[in-house]
Amino acid sequence: MPLQSEESERLIQQYAAGAITWHEMREHGFGDYVEVLAGLGKLGLRPPVAPMDGPNRAARERGRTIIREALRAQR
Repeated sequence: MPLQSEESERLIQQYAAGAITWHEMREHGFGDYVEVLAGLGKLGLRPPVAPMDGPNRAARERGRTIIREALRAQR
């Protein structure tokens, strides 16, 4: 599916807004996540961020803390 099409751009915008999932993107013809990332970059958008809830919340928070500490140490 070419990224230039209005339909592709609309889907990428919806994905960035969290309105549709990666699974739904694949159902619409996107076969490679790199294609989605390229489309997001072309449109100046970022990938959606998963909500901080559920059983993996503690692990995600620990991971974020590790990354922040590593970035601070590089300053």
